[in-house]
Amino acid sequence: MTGITRRTVLGTGLAVAGSGLLTACSDATSGMDHSSGGGAAPSASDYLAPDGKEVAAAEARRPHGPERKVRLTAVETRLDLGGGRTVRSWAYGDDLPGKEVRVTAGDTLALTLANNLPQATSVHWHGLALRNDMDGVPGVTQRAIAAGSSFDYRFAVPHPGTYWFHPHSGVQQDRGLYAPLIVEDPREPLKYDREWVIVLDDWVDGVDGSTPDAVLAELSQGMGGMDHGGSGGMGHDGSGGMEHGGSDGMEGHDMSNMSMASGTSVRTANARRAPSPAPSGPSRMLMGASSDLLGDDAGDVGYPHYLINGRTPDSPSTFTAKPGDRIRLRIINAGGDTAFRVALGGHRLTVTHADGFPVQHTRADALLLGMGERIDALVTARDGAFPLTALAEGKNSTALAVLRTGGGAAPAASVRPEELKRRVLHGGQLTADASVRLGTERPDRTIEFRLTGSMAKYDWAVNGRKYDPAQRYPVRSGERVRLSFVNATTMWHPMHLHGHTFALADGGARKDTSIVLPGRRLAVDFDADNPGLWMVHCHNVYHAESGMMTVLGYLK
Repeated sequence: MTGITRRTVLGTGLAVAGSGLLTACSDATSGMDHSSGGGAAPSASDYLAPDGKEVAAAEARRPHGPERKVRLTAVETRLDLGGGRTVRSWAYGDDLPGKEVRVTAGDTLALTLANNLPQATSVHWHGLALRNDMDGVPGVTQRAIAAGSSFDYRFAVPHPGTYWFHPHSGVQQDRGLYAPLIVEDPREPLKYDREWVIVLDDWVDGVDGSTPDAVLAELSQGMGGMDHGGSGGMGHDGSGGMEHGGSDGMEGHDMSNMSMASGTSVRTANARRAPSPAPSGPSRMLMGASSDLLGDDAGDVGYPHYLINGRTPDSPSTFTAKPGDRIRLRIINAGGDTAFRVALGGHRLTVTHADGFPVQHTRADALLLGMGERIDALVTARDGAFPLTALAEGKNSTALAVLRTGGGAAPAASVRPEELKRRVLHGGQLTADASVRLGTERPDRTIEFRLTGSMAKYDWAVNGRKYDPAQRYPVRSGERVRLSFVNATTMWHPMHLHGHTFALADGGARKDTSIVLPGRRLAVDFDADNPGLWMVHCHNVYHAESGMMTVLGYLK
């Protein structure tokens, strides 16, 4: 692919080893706003309000087409995962995933959420550049939707693409509260016969007494001094051990000799920490989740089940088509703590979009998606029954769905197509389509986010500071802003920006969620064209809830 530069990472593996610490950015400068000018830090009154006139004016400038009315109910319910396995959980209606919402770019979405859950909730519209007061972050853009009440979300939907929605309230996303949001392009340039929406998930809620809150309580106790995610070593690449610019340090690799290491669950209490709420159910803490793509610590949680479209591999969902059909796959990783490597047995994929935005078409055997990421791909279906397998990266488990175009036995639940071992592509390797490529202007402002924390203490944070909604990093409307994520931990983090899409370096893909490898730097640029207060956070729900979140604020 033209326009992308990549550096080799310590031999054939992508795990960062090395011996140097992340010393290029000292604590004295971590998190510094490197824009021109000085003076005192802005006060809360210096920032635009989510419901202010500037936000209303930005919304008025967006196209407002037909209104699409939707009613959504968040409920406690019993969900069928397949194979006679049911769980008690929270969901949108009785469906897992929730019922797809489909609109056309330019439409106005008017969705009412009725909260029938036993606690407050919210809805965040992941990836959409919408009006700030509809972004769904309690304590920042709206009040939480109390149990027994409802809230009306109403906003213009500006951009076509594959999106999804979920709560931004505690660890509720790791229950069944998620659903696809598909925004059709009224001038769709792709030609295809069918469309297959594929939602990946890791599942723990309601299994043997486990809940996401209990998992967080266990993780929050730490690992008793076994540090698997602290300030870590950097690979030497001729730049002080740090990857500069837009590279996330990941390459497309031939994985024919890869090792799919299995993780081991443990429960250890850290006696030095204050007592946490008692975890319920068996231990879900994971050790040894090694990945050639993500490093030696690919995840914190050993889930009992991995799902595609709400089904376990022993009772998979089946997508029916005809031989020769050209199918558009819209793949969404709705997991809480799991990256998935996805392949369709007997087929190669042509990637067309990343996080909703078009890219130069690129061929691959398998795709890697971190939590929150989406990839669209085209495939021409062969005749037969074929496994769509999602390998839980580093966890030695899989999810399964089936593409059926003809006769033949269904794939076995444990099948692992050879394509998983071949060329694996991820969003950081893609080139933006010319129609959406960001210009080459130099940034007016650079903000450095140092990702900190460890498994030992489970103290994930940004610039060493746990999430505080009053802590904000300033930007101004009209600026080109560069975010520099410096991963000072030995775990990978899928970093997500609300309300905007950023551009990866050297003409890279337009995205809203990108993987930052351990011990690496990732620089991304965006145009500050959507006023308000916007979250930046790790999309590992447990990292985020433990503190790896912060806020970008537009100044008045």
